[in-house]
Amino acid sequence: MREDVIAHSSLASTEKADWLVKRLRWFQELEFGIILHWGIYAFWDCCESWPLVPEDTWARGERMKCWLERGKDIDRFQRDYWNLIEHFNPVKFDADAWAETFAAAGAKYVCFTTKHHDGFCLWDTATTDYKITGPRCPFHTDARADVTKLLFDALRRKGLGVSVYFSKADWHCPYYWAPDPKPFGRGANTVDDPEVWEKFVQYTHTQIRELLTNYGPIDILWLDAGWVRDKEDIRMAEIVRMGRELQPGLLVANRTVGDFEDFVTPEREIPDGALPDTWEACLPLGPDWKYTEGQPKKSAAKVFEEITVTNRKGGNFLLGVGPKYDGTIPEDDVAILRELGKLRSADALSNAIQFFI
Repeated sequence: MREDVIAHSSLASTEKADWLVKRLRWFQELEFGIILHWGIYAFWDCCESWPLVPEDTWARGERMKCWLERGKDIDRFQRDYWNLIEHFNPVKFDADAWAETFAAAGAKYVCFTTKHHDGFCLWDTATTDYKITGPRCPFHTDARADVTKLLFDALRRKGLGVSVYFSKADWHCPYYWAPDPKPFGRGANTVDDPEVWEKFVQYTHTQIRELLTNYGPIDILWLDAGWVRDKEDIRMAEIVRMGRELQPGLLVANRTVGDFEDFVTPEREIPDGALPDTWEACLPLGPDWKYTEGQPKKSAAKVFEEITVTNRKGGNFLLGVGPKYDGTIPEDDVAILRELGKLRSADALSNAIQFFI
């Protein structure tokens, strides 16, 4: 049982402003998108950054090489994981090649993990040095180091919508996971200290402001870490208000929370029927969202079926793809995506012919 999978909220249809109704209609017409999980975890055979949490033993399997090689020692595992920044050097990164592949698959928008729960930032933030443009990362001297900027620009050139994945949690930030006492769970251990927690709130707001200010037109702010709510109050109303001042028409996915959600996001499942409001099912191409060497992948035909079923039920389909540590999309993924594009094109042609008959 993967405990990173949290059932989607049951957002009921409510009255919405006219502009939001139009934007959600635009969103639903996209039908198919790609979500990219990419970061320092691409080196290891773990499921994204989840194994960093001591109490999440489910994330450290008995056959997980990166865990066994460290003697099942969580302190050693965390230390070596954080230091992967010193090896992340995606010299084969080509934003235009990525965008072309996604467009060829028939995708209409792309959601990019600018920061997962581990706190490693894939944009040139001023808030931390734990970033791809930071001095510890060997790629920081490359002219392409701000990969978020290059990718978003490339996506727009292909006419694709831009969705910004951002984790509300940050296990590297001492304002969220203070080192003393040592964090045990995925939640913050700083919420009982108002001064420290306020620093985290400001840290989060500043990062989101950077992404919505410095990286061109953004269509969707896709917020993950649904446990950051209630006591872990990051003042979502302020974030949404700021976001829409900076990016008019911005849609927000405050995943699994219910409040400040413009659409809901079933994960690893296609609902049995239509949901009462706008929704987007997100399923990975392989077992993990990220790149893990040797994992089996779904066939293009299987993905085509999943997209078709989801669309017929009124939802969008978001397909998870994991780029490699060298900056490339795995060759087998590219082949599947291109075959998927052919299937979707053939289906569209068939539907058009049937319409005119």
